[in-house]
Amino acid sequence: MSTVLVTGGAGYIGSHAVRALRAAAHTVVVFDDLSAGHAAAVGDATLVEGDVRDTAQVETTLRRHAVTAVMHFAAVLSVGESVREPARYYDNNVRGSLSVLDAMLAAGVHRFVLSSTCAVYGNPVTTPIDEDHPTNPINAYGESKLVVERALAHYGRAYGLRAIALRYFNAAGADADGEVGEDHDPEIHLIPRAIEAACGGAKLQVFGEDYPTADGTCERDYVHVSDLATGHLRALEALDTGATTRVYNLGTGRPHSVREVIRAVERATGRRVPAEAAPRRAGDPAVLCASADRIGRELGWRPAYVGLDEVVETAWRWHAAHPEGFEE
Repeated sequence: MSTVLVTGGAGYIGSHAVRALRAAAHTVVVFDDLSAGHAAAVGDATLVEGDVRDTAQVETTLRRHAVTAVMHFAAVLSVGESVREPARYYDNNVRGSLSVLDAMLAAGVHRFVLSSTCAVYGNPVTTPIDEDHPTNPINAYGESKLVVERALAHYGRAYGLRAIALRYFNAAGADADGEVGEDHDPEIHLIPRAIEAACGGAKLQVFGEDYPTADGTCERDYVHVSDLATGHLRALEALDTGATTRVYNLGTGRPHSVREVIRAVERATGRRVPAEAAPRRAGDPAVLCASADRIGRELGWRPAYVGLDEVVETAWRWHAAHPEGFEE
């Protein structure tokens, strides 16, 4: 088994990966600045509080815990904010990632799994999107992740780094056991915002109703967060057996519109979701839908959650059990 450093492991997707790693008997060390994550989300895993841009601290952590592989989730991730504040995204996502890579090389660690994004593709030319689709990001978030992906190939050739980048589509849902879930402040993702609206929070804003889709709202491929965590495990196992640098999509291949999500939340909660139209957000493509055939063929990954209702139901169970989010 490996000793894995999980950067951003106190965050939404990272904390689910921590649970999956521990269930697979790996030793886990979480490195997180807790600016968006929650210490309570890491469970009994070792937590080191720090900033990934501090290369010396990352290297010290790698050496102190005899880390053998890194899963890198630490990043800022709001598409809209990245359009308004691109400097923050280059600083955190690019400089932070390069800092982790440099610390790894100094500590002699050569296996790396990157949390990447379908935002690297930009506006789809064809759907579903496979890994050979052109990469043409339309926002700084996607561009920052693509810069890091491109660096991985160079680091592999020059320094022997072996890395897998996972381009996932819209992360959604919560751990089926109810131990970890989605708790952002402010909340930026559609499903938890719709749940909050159903529970008496602010009206849900529907950003754009004039897209070239069946009901005029954006369509997205909602992949369950536990399936994402399993994808990271499969990637780590591939690196353990000698896989070289490559990229994979993680998604279900089934897009759902904003209106469909609203109806699914209403079914799960038994409550109406108050909603209002709002202008389109800059940097939002009309449709994003994955082809994840490659990782299925090569690593044996398949999503366990394929229906929108079952994804939304796990999110609702988490919210109902944790109406105030994590208790720190």
